[in-house]
Amino acid sequence: MALSDQKNNNVQDYQDIITVLENYTEGLKSGSVGQLQLSFHKDAIMYGYWDEYLVEGGVSNLYDSVAKHGAASNIKTHIDILHTTDHIALARIMYEKNAAGKDGMDYHALIKVEGKWKVISKLFQTF
Repeated sequence: MALSDQKNNNVQDYQDIITVLENYTEGLKSGSVGQLQLSFHKDAIMYGYWDEYLVEGGVSNLYDSVAKHGAASNIKTHIDILHTTDHIALARIMYEKNAAGKDGMDYHALIKVEGKWKVISKLFQTF
């Protein structure tokens, strides 16, 4: 099957994906672990580099970091949906000034389960 033959998402799927990712960025901004948890699948994973240090494992690493650093009240973000199909999506979030004052980039893989989009993996790098 050619790539062009794949069914693309409808506008509602794009809006739902953006809503999930905006909820994530608002959770960072407010420092709310509970709000962040709404965006992630319960079995989500997170890998990446915090400066030169490799962080690997479950998304609980994110929750622990937010609990430690608190609200990112000055964070600025930009969300791009890079690709979607009926049940999976890939997005990029660029950010400036997280709660620790770092800039960086996230890649989020999302999966649609029982009609709801959730982040299943986060890949990141701070600068």
